[in-house]
Amino acid sequence: MRVISICPSNTEIMEYLGLTHLLVGVDDYSDWPATVRELPKLGPDLSINMDFVEELQPDMVLASLSVPGMEKNVEALKERGIPHIVLNPQSLKEIEEDLLKTAEILGEREKGLKAVEQFRLRLEKVKQRALNVEHQPSLYWEWWPKPIFTPGKINWLTEISEAAGAVNIFQNVELASVQTDWEEVISRNPDYICLAWVGVRKEKVQKSIVKKRPGYEKLGFANDDRILILEEELYCRPSPRLLDGLEKLVTLIHG
Repeated sequence: MRVISICPSNTEIMEYLGLTHLLVGVDDYSDWPATVRELPKLGPDLSINMDFVEELQPDMVLASLSVPGMEKNVEALKERGIPHIVLNPQSLKEIEEDLLKTAEILGEREKGLKAVEQFRLRLEKVKQRALNVEHQPSLYWEWWPKPIFTPGKINWLTEISEAAGAVNIFQNVELASVQTDWEEVISRNPDYICLAWVGVRKEKVQKSIVKKRPGYEKLGFANDDRILILEEELYCRPSPRLLDGLEKLVTLIHG
């Protein structure tokens, strides 16, 4: 089959299924695994070149609604009659389901079942380790700095926090993404600040940006070791790579 992915998390799902070799084109932001960087690029995930998509004659396009604005891609696929599925997982369970859904539609159900089993076993292993932690630190996740956006209860990062033996300080807000302000963050008094800005490479994020904010000293951090600069690709994309991020987080906050 000839498959196109127009979202980085979908490309990563293909790799976890062992089906990357079926890809004939991807969006500009798909950067993992390294082999996909050689494939034809179809434009940014919010502005896919649908003429190019048609030229590649895909048997299936893996679309997404994980970012506001992707709706127009889905509408364009419908209008042109291009075979596609839409993935939009909001939780680890839904990522599992999308692994199987994608495998089945590509005629590879057994690969899907195997990937789901591996996903569950790996997640459970981390959860078991977290059961032994003496203290559950509170985490403030920031995925956009101005205005400030942070994940709420209906988001995988709340699950990732819990699986790591920690707590998302905004887990009481019944939203996937919460717009808040720095004063509110300070009032919730997190033990760690986790910076994973969507679409921004880790190297471009500086701890000084947070340390210069009014009232930062109220957090009482003895040093800036409690400001964690994290890879957005391991925390902000709804794919199995979240488990890579989870394992790294456990080491960072528990040693």
